[in-house]
Order: sequence, then C-alpha cells, then structure tokens
Amino acid sequence: MTQKLYGGVEFGGSKTVCAIGDATGVLTAQTNIPTTSVDETLAAVFEFFAQNVPIVSLGVGSFGPLQLDPDEPESGYIHNAPKPGWANVALKPLLENQLRIAVNIDTDVNCAALGEQYYGVAQQARNFIYLTLGTGIGGSLVIGGQLVYGLSHLEMGHARVPHEPLLESFQGACPFHGDCLEGLASGFAMEQRYGKKCEQITDSDAWEREAGYIASMVTNLILTTGPEMIILGGGLTNHPGLIEAVRRSVRQNVNDYIKLPDLDRSIVKSSGYTNGVLGAIKLTALSN
Repeated sequence: MTQKLYGGVEFGGSKTVCAIGDATGVLTAQTNIPTTSVDETLAAVFEFFAQNVPIVSLGVGSFGPLQLDPDEPESGYIHNAPKPGWANVALKPLLENQLRIAVNIDTDVNCAALGEQYYGVAQQARNFIYLTLGTGIGGSLVIGGQLVYGLSHLEMGHARVPHEPLLESFQGACPFHGDCLEGLASGFAMEQRYGKKCEQITDSDAWEREAGYIASMVTNLILTTGPEMIILGGGLTNHPGLIEAVRRSVRQNVNDYIKLPDLDRSIVKSSGYTNGVLGAIKLTALSN
C-alpha cells in the first residue's frame, strides 16, 4: 500500500519552510523560502508543491494572530500581524483555492509543539510548554497530551514582564503593547534596541538582559501551569549560553519557594527548526 503523503508549511517572520512527508515524520522534500511580501512568498509556496508529488492535504503553521474558529467568516485569516503587509491576509482560503486541497491551519508555535510531541524532545511528556524566540515570540501549552486553547490560540508572547526603570531609553518595540515580552525580547526588539542583527550582538550584558526577560516569562509559566518541560525554540536560542542563563535566572526568581525539577532536563532547547513543519504535517495527518 502506498504511504500517504502530506504537505506542511510553516510561515515564520523571516523564513517559510515547505515540506512533504508522511505521518511518521519522514520528509521526502523540503525547501526554505524567505518570508517577504504575501504575493511573493505564496508564489514560491505554490511553485514548490506544483513541482513535487501530489499530497493528500496541507497542514499550515503561521504567525498570527489567526482566526481559528471554523464558524467565523474569516476563518483561517491572519489578523493584526505585526509583520508589514501581512495583516488581514486570507491565508487558508488563498492556499485552498490555489492548491485545490483541504488545508488545516494552526499557529506556528502550536505546530512546533506538535512536532516536539510526536518526533522531538517532548515525546515522553504529557504536560509541556513550547516557547519560540525568534523574530517574534509565541507560546504553546500542551496539557494531557492536548493543545490548549482559550477564546482563541494563546498569546504568551504578549504577556507583560518586568521592564527596566522608566528612565531606560528603550521602551519596547511591539506596535500594540510596547514593552510586552515580544516588545522587549524578540529578535526584532533586540535589533531595534541595539541597532544590529542579533548574531552581531556580542555585549554580554545585552544577552543577560535577554535571558532575564525570558526567565521572567518561564517563571510565570512554571508557577501557573506546572509543566514537566519548557522547550525553547527559535533562532535566539542559538546564542551560546542563553538557555543556561535562563535556567540560572529562573532559579533566582523562584528562590526556593517551590521545589524545582532538574532544570537541565526541564528547560531545554528544541530539537531543531524542522519541528514546525513536521508538526504542520502531523496536524493535517491527524485530521485525515
């Protein structure tokens, strides 16, 4: 019997990953596309799938905020996206109309969590959190092996965290909230603050400050949800020593109020950048 093949797309703030694979996580084709304008990015996505074998359906993980309610007229739309040109984009309808197949859509971070749950570092965990730290910041909560939603998908990246004194010149980069977590600690925020690409920032104080912001959020999540594991993904986690600094800061924040698990095992780096597109493929495979 021929193995069913599914498509996956992860739309990120800087790059879009397209892949084809089966429900076991084996990829047969993959490409990375710069996330530029809507038209240019989607044209490259369409070309990738046109040049490869037919797929049963397509799973999509995208930055948001997304409308995920299937009963809403704008289901599958990206709404107030901070990325210029990507607000109010009918993402799911555009993909369905062009590719003529069913499209299952969720947030990029929820798909990354699925990728870790089925193929990555969270395979033995029932309750965990995935935080992506890249151009933007997002979070996913899995309880009892199931993704958690509220009124819509969760927006951990826009939670409030302690900021420096008001005399601090940098007041945050989020166009909606200023100094929320994303406005202070995302890759975009770091570039706005220091005037250079993140990989060019070598000031140790800058990265200690970054670790402190992330640790504030991680501490809040530990105290409110009690996860077995918090997975940190995204390009910022590639900076040497960042995750270790987050662990140190979390210990200081908790200050022995509760007994923490072994943070070397419970605050961990993601299994890699393909977890998002693997999760997108799993998302659509589970729906078929």
